[in-house]
Amino acid sequence: MDINALTSGAASAAENSQTKLAEDFDQFLSLLTTQLQFQDPLDPMDSSEFTSQLVSFTQVEQSVATNKNLEDLISRVRSSEMSNAVGYLGTEVTIQTDRAGLRDGVAKWEYGLSTNSEETTLTVKDSNGKILHEISGSIKAGLSDFVWNAPANTPDGIYQLIVSAKTANGSEVQTAIYSKGNVETIETLNGEIHLSVNGILTATSNIQAVKPIDPA
Repeated sequence: MDINALTSGAASAAENSQTKLAEDFDQFLSLLTTQLQFQDPLDPMDSSEFTSQLVSFTQVEQSVATNKNLEDLISRVRSSEMSNAVGYLGTEVTIQTDRAGLRDGVAKWEYGLSTNSEETTLTVKDSNGKILHEISGSIKAGLSDFVWNAPANTPDGIYQLIVSAKTANGSEVQTAIYSKGNVETIETLNGEIHLSVNGILTATSNIQAVKPIDPA
């Protein structure tokens, strides 16, 4: 999505308000001039009402100007964020999520155990919750990599990794799951910059690690 289209839409709101204000002010001046021309010299109009309206116009004009300045600032910030995000293209990033995008039959995760476990099970599911793969994982505390080489003809898409780890006495071991993927595109979602990582949209604040893509 084009960042310029997003910011131009926001800026037009203030511009439209300014245009409408100018039209209203012109109409106000026209009415004021007409009434002054036809007022009774022996019973002139009370100027306090017009003065109050002029003050109101001035206050609205200041508000519109403030909004335009804020929109310009937002536009500059978003443009800067987009420029910074471009640097992620051509890299592999690690993000905090149990979902990973399958590309060319490969999906990558990284998982961590808070303590050593007696048994660790890794389970891969599709978007419908169907179990596609299950294998024993590392029993050591800390981070470990897991690469799923999917069966032939497995479609590209988003798959979930579930890590189940228990100690010798059956207590659950606290786990953390991350996925790895290539930054394919930069997009905007609800006005915020997001990266598409093997099809998964994520904010740049969710990135845990970045490295160049390994050459083929």
